[in-house]
Amino acid sequence: MTPFINTIRRLYAGAVRVSSTLQSPFLLFVRVYWGWQLASNGWAKLHNLPRVTEYFTSLGVPAPGPTAAFVSSVEFIFGILLVIGLLSRFAGLVLTIDMAVAYYFGDHQALFSIFSDPDKFTAATPYTTLCAVVVVLIFGPGRYALDTLLLHRYPYPPSTK
Repeated sequence: MTPFINTIRRLYAGAVRVSSTLQSPFLLFVRVYWGWQLASNGWAKLHNLPRVTEYFTSLGVPAPGPTAAFVSSVEFIFGILLVIGLLSRFAGLVLTIDMAVAYYFGDHQALFSIFSDPDKFTAATPYTTLCAVVVVLIFGPGRYALDTLLLHRYPYPPSTK
């Protein structure tokens, strides 16, 4: 190979190493920041359920009272799980569903304009939180999480040694 190609290959390999090194701190940041946001939001909703119920009623959410309590609890509990990195992928799945439903009821038009008007889709309130929880769902919690610690301590499948 030519020296130019070798240089390109070395630079690419270095870029891959750097980005791989930054993956776990990035996932830690995403988990802690967005988990805290969700937990705080859920906590605030839990302490103001009548107002949340009224808002859900205005959106046409079925059974707005129990739904408000359920959604508030989900955001609080699973937000905390994201922060500490416990059951991270499951929390990512539950919160992805939560944000998809928030899109559906909160900004129905934005949800269905994903292809026709992507700017409207990305400007909707649930967009950034949805992206964050999907990142955790797909890539996992990273190295700095209780999930990772527990997996090292109790490997699955269990070793037969």
